Amino acid sequence: MTSPALQRRLGLGDAVFIGLGSMVGAGVFAVWAPAADAAGTGLLIGLAIAAIVAFGNATSSAQLAAAHPTSGGTYAYGRAELGPWWGFVAGWGFVIGKIASCAAMALTFAAYAAPAGWERPVAIAAVVALTAVNWFGVTRTAGAARVIVVISLGALAAAVTAAFSADSTPDWFTAGTVWPGGGYGILQSAGLLFFAFAGYARIATMGEEVRDPRRVIPRAIVIAFLIALAVYAVVAVAVLSALGPDAVAASTAPVADAAAQSGWAWIDVVVRIGAAAASLGALLALIAGVSRTAFAMSRERDLPGFLDAVHPRWHVPHRAELAAAGIVVVLVAFVDLRGAIGCSSFGVLLYYFVANVAAFRQRGDARRYPVVLQIIGAIGCLVLAITLPWQSVVAGAVVVAVGVAYRVLRLRRRITPPA
Repeated sequence: MTSPALQRRLGLGDAVFIGLGSMVGAGVFAVWAPAADAAGTGLLIGLAIAAIVAFGNATSSAQLAAAHPTSGGTYAYGRAELGPWWGFVAGWGFVIGKIASCAAMALTFAAYAAPAGWERPVAIAAVVALTAVNWFGVTRTAGAARVIVVISLGALAAAVTAAFSADSTPDWFTAGTVWPGGGYGILQSAGLLFFAFAGYARIATMGEEVRDPRRVIPRAIVIAFLIALAVYAVVAVAVLSALGPDAVAASTAPVADAAAQSGWAWIDVVVRIGAAAASLGALLALIAGVSRTAFAMSRERDLPGFLDAVHPRWHVPHRAELAAAGIVVVLVAFVDLRGAIGCSSFGVLLYYFVANVAAFRQRGDARRYPVVLQIIGAIGCLVLAITLPWQSVVAGAVVVAVGVAYRVLRLRRRITPPA
């Protein structure tokens, strides 16, 4: 009697929408303030730098996914191309970092959708509801992603239209506004913007649930990345032109404030709905991606073995999903996450650095893109990591050290014979 397995039910459109749900998340509504604070209008240069690094990472993920159509993303690719330790470090950084991101997205949704004082209960309810959606099969996840992405993009389209209809801020794009923070400020803005739309890995983590993955996953990654980049570029120009860089840096809701310059009374409600939907979309994709990576790590016994179960009816890694959701609920209920998200940033950069090194090692028929893209991606990850606040680097290094110690102990227990 064979064990139930994940089933290939997702097509190209499904994969693209799951990727877009990850990339066009709450970040597109909020990232502009810290980016403008770091670089002024120079955040547009930062966006270009982030796009170049992210494109290198995206093509590495696409090339690896075509050669290794399995669950786990860079965890599986690192193991196959570089060795078990490389894969473990990437997978551990992804799972721990993205669990913190799940909690942050849940609280971001609640900030837009919940009455004052009810943010944490509403955030917990969102985690439970989206875990239930994922539980009932990957096609439900894809269907929900389609609805959420359409709502988010519709709200962004309305907000951008409103912002462009307002009078443009004088001198918002000059030599003085482009270089206020110097090169370091532009690199900081690039790091912030990179994390905002670097969600294409979520497609790769679902490699065992996509039909014809060698063809579909590479296409879906590139298509979703290009659409998300276009969305970010248009929103960036709309926000900066409507408010000017100083006002953007001071704003707590820059997209809403830019749209409000139109004088349209109803636009604030539309933006809030869009931001709430985008947060849900990112949370939905994050839960799916974390659970698939945890499932793959459990299958190799890099995480506890009971997590590698697949539901016999719905064909999803239900134990991994429940474990991830349970940890997220605890974080939402009890933990102040403002300091924890730096770990997520560090983990993401480490994850993509391993992806680039693994893709660099591929040869022959496995190679789909010029090797220079992997070099750009790897160097870009290191440069952006250097620009992170030192607290984030230290916290990320501690998380990696804990993971390494955990795996060393598991390996010793596996090797040591019973007394």
